[in-house]
Amino acid sequence: MAAAATTPADPAPKASPGPVPFNFSQPPVIEGFDPSPRVKDETFKEKFLRKTKENPFVPIGCLGTAGALIYGLRAFHQGKTRQSQMLMRGRIFAQGFTVCAIIFGVFATALKSKQ
Repeated sequence: MAAAATTPADPAPKASPGPVPFNFSQPPVIEGFDPSPRVKDETFKEKFLRKTKENPFVPIGCLGTAGALIYGLRAFHQGKTRQSQMLMRGRIFAQGFTVCAIIFGVFATALKSKQ
């Protein structure tokens, strides 16, 4: 018996590649966004000072939260449970103040960019 070579009689036609929806060699184009790099990169200190001037209540709230937490833990360690509870409640208040300051800053920035 002779072995016959089998080849497909009608190979499937290859479809031509359609238009590529995204060119991976280029960054995406986002409407309303300018990807041009800044002229000067900011250092951490410059960015921190700029953000603090834009919304000074966020760092104040963060410092209040950290202060209440540290003093509350210290009072708890010393066995002053009533003082510790009052400072933990103060910490919750300071956290709420910080969150409100962040939300206010986001809304203010959004309104400022629309004008």
